[in-house]
Amino acid sequence: MADYFTETQIPKQKYYNSIPFPSVLSPNPKTAVPCSVSHLTEAIKTQKPFLDSLLHKTGTVIFRGFDVKTAEDFNAVVEAFGYEELSYMGGTAPRTNIVGRVFTANESPADQRIGFHHELAQELEPPSKLFFFCEVAPTSGGETPIVLSHIVYERIQQRYPEFVEKLEEQGLIYSVFLREEDDLSNIGGRSWKSVFSTVDKSEAEERATKLGIRLEWMEDGGAKRIMGPLPVIRYEKSRQRKIWFANIGGNGPFKKITFGDGKPLPADICDECMKIFEEECVAIPWQEGDILLIDNWAVLHARRATNSPRRVLASFCK
Repeated sequence: MADYFTETQIPKQKYYNSIPFPSVLSPNPKTAVPCSVSHLTEAIKTQKPFLDSLLHKTGTVIFRGFDVKTAEDFNAVVEAFGYEELSYMGGTAPRTNIVGRVFTANESPADQRIGFHHELAQELEPPSKLFFFCEVAPTSGGETPIVLSHIVYERIQQRYPEFVEKLEEQGLIYSVFLREEDDLSNIGGRSWKSVFSTVDKSEAEERATKLGIRLEWMEDGGAKRIMGPLPVIRYEKSRQRKIWFANIGGNGPFKKITFGDGKPLPADICDECMKIFEEECVAIPWQEGDILLIDNWAVLHARRATNSPRRVLASFCK
């Protein structure tokens, strides 16, 4: 299975110090080896050191052109990497387990945009790696933009040093309002019952405490889920650099983000930070069969809105 993969250049890639972002792997036409799922999984197992090194160097790897068509195919690919699975207990995005380690991506309506974030940045144990798989590609829009965390940190720190210093000192408090029942019409629509897999409030509190979450019960039967203060600017040891590890663009009727002292974030600076994310991001249109492997400690991701059918599946690793 040597040289089964070939690195491909595609439109919209960026280059930082001559390193492509993201990197893209396709079947090597010179090997004449089929691009079936079984051959792909075998190649992943035999070339794991190369793939790990590439992911560490670039932060994101797209596998494009392989014969991956179903959730079962995707699960086999995820399993081939051998990464330990991470439970989605405590996460607020509406998701459904499809098969094995495979879940739907956020099930909120596809015409709703999702801002840049590290997956489960508001948890004590965020996943180290994420997989996304495109089962149905939208005809327009619906991309999953990605951006390098250290790049946006450097730009924001240079432009707003006092803001970044305060974030480093205080961290952020994330408050999410959970309904009593699921509401899939919005991005954070899971109920507390769904988030903690129980209908018993005492059991929900116990499970929340184990995850470092505080719950405050609301009069309407819902709950306020509070995490933090959590660090925003973190030092990523394996690459020896500071990274931006937060979501500051999510304030709204179901979510509130504040400094560690409870004071509100400056809206004007947050808006400018969002512009920096957009300037530095890469949003490659999905193709059916694409698999996106993201290092969650190096890259933030988002979701562009679309009005056409779109189905993307996900899997999380410790």
